[in-house]
Formats: sequence, C-alpha cells, structure tokens
Amino acid sequence: MTVRMPMSARRVVLVLAALCLAQMAVAQTRVGPAAARAPQPAPAADGEPPSMGVVEWLQRMHAASRQHSYVGTFVVSASTGNLSSARIWHVCEGDQQMERIEVLSGPPRSTFRRNDQVLTFLPESRVVKSERRENLELFPNLLGAPDSSLAELYGVRVIGKDRVAGFDADVVQLIPRDGLRFGYRVWSERRSGLVVKLQTVDAEGHVVEQSAFSELQLGAPVRMQALSQMMSSTAGYKVEKSELQRTTAQSEGWTLKSPVAGFKPVSCYRRALGGAAQSERTLQWTFSDGLASVSLFLEPYDAQRQMQEVVLTLGATYTLTRRLTDKNGDWWLTAVGEVPPQTLDAFAQSLARTR
Repeated sequence: MTVRMPMSARRVVLVLAALCLAQMAVAQTRVGPAAARAPQPAPAADGEPPSMGVVEWLQRMHAASRQHSYVGTFVVSASTGNLSSARIWHVCEGDQQMERIEVLSGPPRSTFRRNDQVLTFLPESRVVKSERRENLELFPNLLGAPDSSLAELYGVRVIGKDRVAGFDADVVQLIPRDGLRFGYRVWSERRSGLVVKLQTVDAEGHVVEQSAFSELQLGAPVRMQALSQMMSSTAGYKVEKSELQRTTAQSEGWTLKSPVAGFKPVSCYRRALGGAAQSERTLQWTFSDGLASVSLFLEPYDAQRQMQEVVLTLGATYTLTRRLTDKNGDWWLTAVGEVPPQTLDAFAQSLARTR
C-alpha cells in the first residue's frame, strides 16, 4: 500500500536545507580550496550554456552556494498539488555557512543552521530541537565534491536557457542510467551557478516535485553576527538535543547481502533524543550514490507501536516500513530516501543480521 502524504512545513525546511546550504550531504566533510572552486566552463557561444559533463555541472552548483550570500522566498510543490513556502537568509564568510529559514505556511517554524549545527524553533510548543545534521538526504546530495563515478550513474543534457525569479539560468537535465534513482531538471543561475529551480522527474518523465525561488536577492547584505544572535536566543524555550553516536553497521550486527547498485555507505550512527531508552537503540545507516541518498533506521520491533507495513510518499521522498524477522528476534525497518520505491525495497530485501 502506498500512501500519499500532504506537503508539510518540515518538507520545505528539508528541501531548503539541501538546495540552499552548500548543496552538500556531509557538512563535516570540509571541501578544500581546490575542490571548492567552481570549474571553468568550456568556451561557448555568447548567451549559450557552457559545455560541461555531469560532474563539472554539479561541482559548479556545489561551489556556488558556498561563495554567495542571498535572501529569497522559496516554494516547494508536489505533483498532488500541495504547496509550501519559506523565507531564507543565507550568508557565507570564508568557510563558515549560516542560514535562517522561516516557514511561511503551516505551523510556525524557524530553522537556523551554522555549518552542521541545526536549531529548529517551534514557538507554539516553546521547544527548540537541537541536532548536528551531517546528511541532508536530499538533492543535490554532494559528498564534499562529486567524484567521477557520478558519470556512470547519470547522464547530462543541456536543455537550454530560461529565467527564474528575474535571473537568467541554464537548464540542465540529469538523466539516470537505471531505474534505481530519479532524474532531475536543474535551473542554474548563469553567472554564479546557484541552483534557483529544481524538478525531480520519475521514469515516465512526470515531475513528482518542484522547488524554486519565487524571489531572490543575490549578494544581499546578510550579517552572520545577526543570525548568530537570533540562533542563540533560546530563553523561554525547552531545548531538546538529539545525540548521534558514531558506530558501524558491522559492529551493530547488520550487513547487506548484496549492494544496491551505485549506492555506497557514508555514515552509521546510533540515535538518541532526550535520553529516551528506545531512541538510544535506533540505528541510522546512510547510503549515497553521490547525489541521491537513502537512510535505513533500524530498531527492535515493538508490536504496540509498529504494526502496519506501508510505503509513504511525500513529493519525491518515499518512506518504506517493514518488519524484519531474525532467529534472535524481530526488527523494524524504516527506509527513507529521495529515490523510487523499488530502491528502498532493494535495500530492505538485502538487509541481514550477522549475529
């Protein structure tokens, strides 16, 4: 059973975080000066998009948001017609990245990010959720700088040019070479390379999700000190801190019987929230193909809480839940990723206990 979920404020925050904050998946993986520089486009006719391969295009997009400050209004829409929006302030100072995201639809929510540190203010409940988010889990999910293996998984085709939020943009299509990943149409601001619009496309060519700036000020005078002061203003809020303890799947007794083509493990953590015993037993194992990512959450099965096995879809993000039976007990899997559902099923089918 596949259930379509309405667009939420959290979805907007996640897409914004992925698209506008350095377009990177692992914030603690610092990009060195050589990798951070955008590649020089090959010579092209005046007004025409530069000629580059998939890796070069992604490097340029990746570098753009590490080098430019901006303010803008961001809109996310799903094929079901759901629409959400938010206001974003983004600033770069050297290697430091910081942003503020103010959700404009749904329950009020403000998210501040300084590099990999994230604080989310929920004014209705007077709660601040604090976490270190290494993996943004969404497009463009670049691990530092993209490597050449991406060209084996995606092709690239320059569609042409367009205008988004008043800016000239090159339009590029990233075409998956198999059915395990989505395709993308990307609008890249011509001068800077900043991604200003993105469409996620399924195997039939249908747009399953679209995100874009409706208004954008490049080079806006955003002050990091001002955002830092707002981020630290937690008086009157209860701070709930999510802890990540680094581990390995092998030491936790998990393996994949066979790899899912193109996806490599990038991190593995035990997750804990507020010291809750159940949360401390949750394992998060994350994989990436260099662009798309999948996170596997594993915990002991609890019949009172976990009963229905479903596939949920929210825009381009699919979630699969499944009970896994082992001779030493049962486990509950929650697999999440911006990938087709058959990719999540491939991970679920391959998961196995080693002890």
